[in-house]
Amino acid sequence: MPKGFKNFVMRGDIVTVAVGLIIALALSTLIKAFTDFVINPVIARLQGGHGLGLGWQLGRAGNRATYLDIGSFISAVIYFIVFMAVVYFFIVVPYKHVQARRGVVVFEEPGQLKTCPACLSEDLPAAAAKCRHCGTDQPSGTARPA
Repeated sequence: MPKGFKNFVMRGDIVTVAVGLIIALALSTLIKAFTDFVINPVIARLQGGHGLGLGWQLGRAGNRATYLDIGSFISAVIYFIVFMAVVYFFIVVPYKHVQARRGVVVFEEPGQLKTCPACLSEDLPAAAAKCRHCGTDQPSGTARPA
């Protein structure tokens, strides 16, 4: 049993995912600091005055619990966009490049799909002769663009 667990943990894709998660967490912390200490002050400055931030007070004035903070939401959206861009350009693109050099295609666009006339599943490859869901024979020439 321990040998089987070791083999499972040491599989290449598990290690790749673990390294990717560690890098993503580190980048997340860095980008969170950027949005908290660079973007948030800019948004607060755009609001002007000495209010709670960019947003509306829904309850008693000065109560943070009833304040609709649009500035924090804008900051979270910017954080998400920056984080996804960093992950794409610093993890996905290099990974695709390395895998392409090894002859492996990753993150490819899905090909033509067709719909099974018997069970109406829509995720069958165009070249499929049988439905993977219900097992019926498939007619050819019913492909639709992915």
